[in-house]
Amino acid sequence: MPHIITKKHNSIQTPSHIDGVFFDFIAHSPKEDKICVRVEAKTFLLTKLEKNGNDLIKLDVTTKVAPIILAKKALHAYIKLSKCEVISSNITIHTTKLEPQKEYLKDINYFVDDFHTSKEICVEVGFGSGRHLLYQAKTNKDKIYIGLEIHTPSIEQVLKQIRIEEIENIYIVNYDARLFLEFIESNSLSQIFVHFPVPWDKKPHRRVMSKEFIDESLRVLKIDGTLELRTDSPLYYEYSKELYESYTQKSTIVKNQSLEVSSKYEDRWKRMGKDIWDLTIYSDTNSPSIKLDTDFIFHVKNRFNFSELQNLFTRKPLVKDGYMVHFTYSFELSDKSGLIHISMGSFNKPFCVYLLVEDKNINYFVSRPVPTSANHKAHKLIESIFESGSFE
Repeated sequence: MPHIITKKHNSIQTPSHIDGVFFDFIAHSPKEDKICVRVEAKTFLLTKLEKNGNDLIKLDVTTKVAPIILAKKALHAYIKLSKCEVISSNITIHTTKLEPQKEYLKDINYFVDDFHTSKEICVEVGFGSGRHLLYQAKTNKDKIYIGLEIHTPSIEQVLKQIRIEEIENIYIVNYDARLFLEFIESNSLSQIFVHFPVPWDKKPHRRVMSKEFIDESLRVLKIDGTLELRTDSPLYYEYSKELYESYTQKSTIVKNQSLEVSSKYEDRWKRMGKDIWDLTIYSDTNSPSIKLDTDFIFHVKNRFNFSELQNLFTRKPLVKDGYMVHFTYSFELSDKSGLIHISMGSFNKPFCVYLLVEDKNINYFVSRPVPTSANHKAHKLIESIFESGSFE
């Protein structure tokens, strides 16, 4: 994560700008500050806090931005504007290196609002080094490939390879696969690849493969479309085999199958004599269409000043049937305005976002929640709390 450590220094003045980086406001809390930044039409936050008698300034996790070079540019601009003394940093920008092909990196809202194609669509979950994803896209140029990954260095590396190899039929998304399929139209995908997912033997609830994920996969797959799991983990294999057997759809299991392309880790496992299993389930029915509710506007006005809100939200998570809301911490801009950090939606896969409260107006910051059904239920609960002032 990009960051700098500096000697203690005064906060910068806002609004201000330098080198094309705009600093819009600073919201304060007793432990840390949030600095709002705009770079190349992207808005995100930096966090400033004390560490071992010095100041640490880093990219805020909730509003993390891609490509990561934008965060590095913001930190460079902060250094120049604040005239702070840097003790250490990890934000060297190598201007001679090839930049990632950024137009192929898509925000999740692109798939909610703008994604349309008449081509065949395939999805790879957790593409890692990208070797399989890139091979498939180069071999099948008439298809669209969507690669899902949450590991930023992997995303950066694959975006660079897309540019080097001039590949035009890949979209890269930094997003949790367990939620992504909810935004895909029914009966629209041909293949879903899940190759070597993290086994999570001690935390099985974090596994990609689950009954809910298989249900969503079968909904979005065309007839004869496939969900293809490849794993070297005996425990994950047994777990997934049991899941597949609970369905009436056709499924197959192949052991130690050789594919046209393999990762460097797979090559190593084969040399070690490890077994690899391929489990495939086939869609056999057309699924009904679904309609996303994308209304995340607050239709009520805030009844409290910001200081009162901070007291109101000192609560435990509100857990309802299938969703939750947790007001975690707040940052004050003035007596009437500030930021509130919340976790919302699915209890096992919560979505984190900020609320920007400006006097009586309430808006999500920097963007609305993704329109999952759990997030929408949570939004309605948040709205009712602002309206009534009650958690009941």
